[in-house]
Order: sequence, then structure tokens, then C-alpha cells
Amino acid sequence: MKAKVITRGAMITGIYIVITYLLAPVSFGPLQFRLAEALTVLPILYPEAVPALFLAVMLSNIIGGLGLVDIIGGSLVTLLAAAVTYKFRHSIIAYLSPIIFNGLLVSLYLALLFELPYWLTAVQITISQAVVILLFGNPLIRFLRSRQENSRYL
Repeated sequence: MKAKVITRGAMITGIYIVITYLLAPVSFGPLQFRLAEALTVLPILYPEAVPALFLAVMLSNIIGGLGLVDIIGGSLVTLLAAAVTYKFRHSIIAYLSPIIFNGLLVSLYLALLFELPYWLTAVQITISQAVVILLFGNPLIRFLRSRQENSRYL
């Protein structure tokens, strides 16, 4: 069972990095649409997703080229959001935490780095996160839940 958990965590990290890398032009900066953020709801089902997402964002933000503030800041915001998502996995808070934390906290340093108004950056990041999580993350969770339910009978 431990090997399965480690493998799943590694897969989450790898998939996040690959999606971010392939969509790099829209994955970084104050106006971003990071499709890999759909995976930030995975702690709803898998506790190992919490450290996996932390590592994924840390490694992905190295690609982004915004420096240590993004590498460390983005990773810590993701860790916070993932932990809250896991803790409140049975409520709407699980879906809201990556939207709100990224929207309010990541935009703090992005606004400073790009010399943009904070609220403009916060609104853009929040909307982007909401779209990704609601249009891709939510269906992903529903799909994975259905697979778990069906596999009980195999």
C-alpha cells in the first residue's frame, strides 16, 4: 500500500509539472491560466497529494523564471491550500481554498513583481483559479470517485 501512495504522489507531481511546462506561456505571470491547478483539489481524495502538490509547484515555478519569491511563495501557498483542502475535504471549502489562497496570496507578490495594482492581479488570479478548479478539477474529482466506487466490486 505504501508503494501505491508514493507512486500516486509522484504521478501527481509529474503530471502537474508536465502540464505547466507544456502550457508555460499561459502558466506564469500576473495574467495566467495554469491548467495544472485543476490538480489542487486532489487532496480531497488523496492525502499524499498535499506534499506532491507542494513539490510540483516548487519545481514548476523554477521553470517560470520569476525567482525565489515565486518558487518559495507559490509553493507555500499551495501547501497551505492543499492542507486546507484535505482538512475540509467533505465541504465546499475544499474547492474554495486553492481559489482563495492563490487569488489573495500569490497575487501579492505577482503585483509587486510586475508593478501592477494588487486588486487587478487578485481578481485575475482568482477568476483563473475558479475556472480551472470548477471546470476541470471538480469533474476530475467526480471521475476519480466513480472509479473508486466501481473498483470496490472488482
